[in-house]
Amino acid sequence: MRVEQLTCSIGAELIGVNLADAAYDDGLFAEIRQLLLQHKVLFLRDHDISRAEHVAFARRFGELEDHPVAGSDPDHPGLVRIYKDPDQPNDRYENAWHTDATWREAPPMGCVLRCVECPPVGGDTMWANMALAYEKLPADVKERIEGLRARHSIEWSFGAAMPIEKRLALKAMYPDPEHPVVRTHPETGEKILFVNAFTTHFTNYHTPDRVRYGQDHSMGGSDLMRYLVSQAYNPEYQVRWRWKQNSMAIWDNRSTQHYAVMDYPPCVRKMERAGIIGDKPF
Repeated sequence: MRVEQLTCSIGAELIGVNLADAAYDDGLFAEIRQLLLQHKVLFLRDHDISRAEHVAFARRFGELEDHPVAGSDPDHPGLVRIYKDPDQPNDRYENAWHTDATWREAPPMGCVLRCVECPPVGGDTMWANMALAYEKLPADVKERIEGLRARHSIEWSFGAAMPIEKRLALKAMYPDPEHPVVRTHPETGEKILFVNAFTTHFTNYHTPDRVRYGQDHSMGGSDLMRYLVSQAYNPEYQVRWRWKQNSMAIWDNRSTQHYAVMDYPPCVRKMERAGIIGDKPF
């Protein structure tokens, strides 16, 4: 296996390795897992593996989860089908910087994504290193956000376009969890900036040491949240991957955000993703 680093901050391509083999080879899988912790997202080309092999590799990291809105492959539970076609309106959540399913109490620890069919040009995906984003924050901002917590919501994202009954039922199934604004990676110990497009507001900002008058709450808290969410936008923290059929990506969902670029004309784009169940952020 050869490893080619793609940027100075995030991402590497694996060459000369088959994930179907890694599903059953403990040593090879351990090497890939260590590379994932180091580079945060790994890429592979020309990986014509079956859905069963895709699922078998992803399950080496842990059990897989279904998505309450996106559909799964009926024969392979946990393999979510992200299919776009010319008759489908633009998705409003993929093309925003986000960490998958932070509206869960325990968001996924990572994902394994394969391109089944893609546009001839366009439709790239970008990832951002949120450990680096935290590291590079000014010292005074780090001091301001220490100990802050925030809500994350499926209702105001996936549920927003639903009829009210369905939206409220979705929220009842997934009540808005509260996560630390800065989480600690359970394996590397890195501090990670953990707010994204699913984050609605701070839950413990309105305290006497931060707010002189009630008006400060809406101005100070909202402005700070926008600033933190915008850190993923910095190109210095990013890698961009151009999809081709049978390309794959493996990412650490705990320390990254990603953005699916919707710059392609009406055409088919089919991706299949296995999300691995994670733990509660701390």
